[in-house]
Amino acid sequence: MKSDMKSDNMKTEAANITHEFGPFSDIDCVHGVTHDGRCVWVATGDSLVALDPESGKPLRSLDVTANAGTAFDGQYLFQIAGDRIYKVDPSNAEVIATIPAPTDGCNSGMAWAEGSLWVGRYKDRKIHQVDPETGEILRTIESDRFVTGVTWCNGELWHGTWEDNESDLRRIDPQTGQVQERLEMPSGKGISGLESDGNGQFFCGGGDSGMLRVVRRPERG
Repeated sequence: MKSDMKSDNMKTEAANITHEFGPFSDIDCVHGVTHDGRCVWVATGDSLVALDPESGKPLRSLDVTANAGTAFDGQYLFQIAGDRIYKVDPSNAEVIATIPAPTDGCNSGMAWAEGSLWVGRYKDRKIHQVDPETGEILRTIESDRFVTGVTWCNGELWHGTWEDNESDLRRIDPQTGQVQERLEMPSGKGISGLESDGNGQFFCGGGDSGMLRVVRRPERG
């Protein structure tokens, strides 16, 4: 499913960045981002770190390989680690299951919705819907930009882009991949991981800047 053509009704506006957290003393890079209803989790390469969503204060960390997308299903964290996806108990960092990650490309963001994992493929410009039990790719949505973070927000599928030093948030049709809305980030403020809190805010990882930024979701009329 390709998104080579933009929607005739596509809206474009500047991203409304309401908060910027970091850089942090012990976080060099932010890869995946997810939200468990209380904390924002960021994947930092060799650990998952929980941050207070109001202050950005680090609360605790899990010793888990975490070099790409992160997701939360309501009970467990899912974390891309190379060619595997770990299912992690957040209470003790135990990896309770693993499935193969999509191969032949660079996996980036990840989200949980509708009983599936949604995995971004950076330079492949794709998002895969993945079975969380087997790793089977159920369907694929194509984009016309490098795909970074992925999130669902109140039934809307959004993903981040980062290409040629430009980055934006895109709401796309989950059936066709057609771009319906764009939030443009300022120059030099790229998006790596992405997650919604389900309440009007996007948490955006800033890659090797070590930053976490909060972007306001546009209000619906």
